[in-house]
Amino acid sequence: MAEAVIKTLCPRIPARTALLFVALAVLIFAPAILRAQTDCLACHSDQDMKNAAGHNISVDGQTFAASIHGVLKCGDCHTDIKEYPHPDKIAPVQCSTCHADQAAKLVGSVHADGKDHPCTSCHGDAHAIFPKNDPKSAVYPLNVPRTCGQCHGNDGMAKKHGLASVYPMYVDSIHGFALSKEGLLVAANCQSCHGSHHILSHTDPQSATYKANIPKTCGSCHAKIDMDYEGGAHGKAIAAGKFKAPVCTDCHTAHAILQPTEAAFRMQSTPICGSCHKDKLSTYRDTFHSQLGSLGGYVETARCWDCHGAHEILPASDPRSPIAPQNLVATCGRCHKGANSSFVKYQPHANARDRKLNPALYFVRLFMNLLLAGTLTFFVIHTILWLVRARYDQIRKKSAEGEKNA
Repeated sequence: MAEAVIKTLCPRIPARTALLFVALAVLIFAPAILRAQTDCLACHSDQDMKNAAGHNISVDGQTFAASIHGVLKCGDCHTDIKEYPHPDKIAPVQCSTCHADQAAKLVGSVHADGKDHPCTSCHGDAHAIFPKNDPKSAVYPLNVPRTCGQCHGNDGMAKKHGLASVYPMYVDSIHGFALSKEGLLVAANCQSCHGSHHILSHTDPQSATYKANIPKTCGSCHAKIDMDYEGGAHGKAIAAGKFKAPVCTDCHTAHAILQPTEAAFRMQSTPICGSCHKDKLSTYRDTFHSQLGSLGGYVETARCWDCHGAHEILPASDPRSPIAPQNLVATCGRCHKGANSSFVKYQPHANARDRKLNPALYFVRLFMNLLLAGTLTFFVIHTILWLVRARYDQIRKKSAEGEKNA
């Protein structure tokens, strides 16, 4: 507790030195602090106490004493109160008086509007603020999503500011599950990706969630994956300023992130890749893999990343690529035991409509289509002639019977 107070109130002073000053200050000023707090609590300890506007202005003395500001006198924050009785209308507390660095960062952030986003909207009741490493703190890692969710899980607030209600999506994601269900403090929460005070719009090039910066943001936890991604085709394209290439959030989304081994993710992964690689998606859908996966519902069927890799995606010309000719037996062999050089001649993206790319397949398809069209045309004409002849025979038979009866 003492270390957290020191780091917050004395960020530029070494912890040991600051601890000595704090200890000395407590010995000297503790009686005065306690007396000042006691004087104020004589009125403000009343739980039903309200101001002229009807807002509750009661203070729990024990909670405040245990909070990070418990070592301060009331007048240290309420600087315009010099005596009792004090005016009914008092000036708002300026947190920036002590927290200048945080205030400066907040000025340029999306939360710069102090009216809609006062410090207490994130840190909680002004008289019950605890260090961020205290489980009672509103910004303790386990509590951060719920704190942010007060606005970003509120449909009214989301609509007012043109935002999506992302809290419910996060809670059901792999990160939310790891944090809330498993209690893993290392799991990503809102602050891990967006920051705390200097939160910028995703359209700002300085933002941690700007498209070009997302790989590094995610890579702060997923370091190996970031290294693989940056060495692959997509990472190199982003580094070259080609922002049509995908980053982490394009494939995994930003908040509703699923476990990649889940059936739901595997079933949607091919359309995700196909949203950019439309030509490859159309040819994949003509294959045995797609028929089993999309129509048959087999989750285990090969998807794009089973063959091409998930993050370090390399061209077939790269000897490290899983689809390089010399690696195909091993790649296909992961699913097809006993695969050999003849087996891997199968073309997973054969395009029967491209004469230049697959001439043999193109002409076979053309021949089969002409044969099918010719056969159907023949039988349609044959059926029509057969019906004409049958009708003609029917009329002739009736005519003959009429003459016979006459």
